[in-house]
Amino acid sequence: MKILQRMAAAALFAGGVGSMALSAYAQEWAPSKPVRIVVPIVGSTNDALARLVAEKLQPALGQPVYVENKGGAGGNIGTVEVTRSAPDGHTLLVGYNGPLAINPTLFESMPFDPLKDLAPITLAVTSPQYLVVNSDLPVKTVAELVAMAKAEPNKLSYASVSVGSASHLTMEMFKSAAKIQMTHVPYKGAAPALTDLVSGTVQSAFMVPGNVQQFVKQGRLRILASSGEKRFHSTPDVPTMIESGYPNFVATSWIGFLAPAGTPKNIIDRYNKEIVKILNMPDVNRKLKEMEFEVIGDSPEQFSSWIRTEIPRWGKVIKDTGTKVN
Repeated sequence: MKILQRMAAAALFAGGVGSMALSAYAQEWAPSKPVRIVVPIVGSTNDALARLVAEKLQPALGQPVYVENKGGAGGNIGTVEVTRSAPDGHTLLVGYNGPLAINPTLFESMPFDPLKDLAPITLAVTSPQYLVVNSDLPVKTVAELVAMAKAEPNKLSYASVSVGSASHLTMEMFKSAAKIQMTHVPYKGAAPALTDLVSGTVQSAFMVPGNVQQFVKQGRLRILASSGEKRFHSTPDVPTMIESGYPNFVATSWIGFLAPAGTPKNIIDRYNKEIVKILNMPDVNRKLKEMEFEVIGDSPEQFSSWIRTEIPRWGKVIKDTGTKVN
């Protein structure tokens, strides 16, 4: 009897130790110092998204979370800084299609490899681009814009936020598909490009919805089509480029969160859990939709697969059009 009692006690002790070990193993990672979120572009919707998430991430992690803008070289400067940071969960990147999907083909030499030097956390948001024209231009459809451009090659001009940007390459994709010629006028950012577009100095552009909707509502710009796979939720009456006669014409802008390569899985998983939760909070979700975003919040594996799909998509446009950075 005593032997059986001792065996039972030993089993209970072993079970208790096992439970404590399991509890310790299951305990989530937490930062031990302030967390820095690097945005590799000054201002923009990328910065707005980063600050929305940082505000909610701070109480969830129990450490200060601050946003730092590191713009330059099409997003490469801030991105490479993150790739060279310690993979300990205290530095994150707000990545977007510029440095992660466009620049690998656009630049002859890259200071980082987006597939090897970064660890995806989640694709946060996506957005189509709108093909817009100044409201004084007498066209209401893509077909009418194409007809005007063919009638007078290079007379029409289009704005972009910079050489090699999504707004530039998407229009080059359109020019190639429609077999038209338009004059490219690159700017340094969305604000000056929109100023000239609204004034009529340039006639057209591909821009993300959040940049142009206010001017559309004021009657100063007109949307002809969107570049997503389906119609955008805020403008259900606007056809896609696919519906407008250009099969497979998809050019999506997107923003996601990443960490330096080598960041342990438990850290990536903690950030994925918290950021996805934040993106789906009613107040955050509402603000993001007001900014004309579609909220995604997927897994690290899905985001990694997305980047691998986007690099050749944009690479083909760059190679087909011979686009180069100055």
